[in-house]
Amino acid sequence: MNIGGLKIKIFSGNANKDLADAICKELDMPLGDSTAGKFSDGETTVSLNETVRGADVFVIQPTCPPANDNLMELLIIIDALKRASAGRINAVIPYYGYARQDRKAKAREPITSKMVADLITVAGADRVISMDLHAAQLQGYFDIPVDHLLGGPILAEYFREKLGKDTVIVSPDLGGVQRVRNFANILDLPIAIIEKRRPKANVSEVMNVIGEIEGKDVILVDDIIDTAGSMTKAAEVLKEFGAKRVYACCSHAVLSGPAIERIENSVIEKLVVTDTIPLSEEKKIDKIEVVSVAPIFAQAIKRIYEHESVSILFD
Repeated sequence: MNIGGLKIKIFSGNANKDLADAICKELDMPLGDSTAGKFSDGETTVSLNETVRGADVFVIQPTCPPANDNLMELLIIIDALKRASAGRINAVIPYYGYARQDRKAKAREPITSKMVADLITVAGADRVISMDLHAAQLQGYFDIPVDHLLGGPILAEYFREKLGKDTVIVSPDLGGVQRVRNFANILDLPIAIIEKRRPKANVSEVMNVIGEIEGKDVILVDDIIDTAGSMTKAAEVLKEFGAKRVYACCSHAVLSGPAIERIENSVIEKLVVTDTIPLSEEKKIDKIEVVSVAPIFAQAIKRIYEHESVSILFD
């Protein structure tokens, strides 16, 4: 396919083939012919089954669980494209794994998210396109351009027609206030914040709600839900403070360990997530609804290669 006179090809690893197919459908173009598998000893192997010489290539591969396998696939696909003389290589990483290891919280800890950024760059990527990085400063960990897409507007639109003006958008912690404020601005709704504190050593954490939620519907907003412990506990606290109904949403549904059981047994009415990470069959429960990010990634891809603004998508 040619967009703006440039030859574009899209490939995918095994991490989220459904999302790659959906993006290709939005762009009305086929997914590139490639295979990624393993040798008997567990080493990753990749084959490109069509020419990419001179093409602007997108590789769609979130580094979701199993993170190490998916990361290696991404790196090896990029290397294969580089050695096959691709014109430009763009790593489309809807969910950037290792993003939470972004600083030294204590002595002798690695900053793994920076190391992963270096690996992607050294492998041969010319550009990265991702969504809702855990910390905005992760863009600075790369020495190549990064397009940072936002899942909040997509999630907010889901709730626009479903909940009334008597709704409050809630941050589960102080660190997510800006994310929640942006979400609330889209819907023109007020915000509240759950404050967590530990009075003293060996005393359990106390949660307080800053803001008026009594008798109101609330939407808990976060970027990642992993084991769902913090989210389900926050939902209980909101109920204790008088919230009428509790909804939750996030961009990246990691949902590991006891997450599904916790959500199933929680006071959360509905958890809305995007498809940056694929949901396995056992995770597809009635309480979870998925909205697709394929249209926004497709628009970003088209705009990047027509040399148009990507940020205008969020204005």
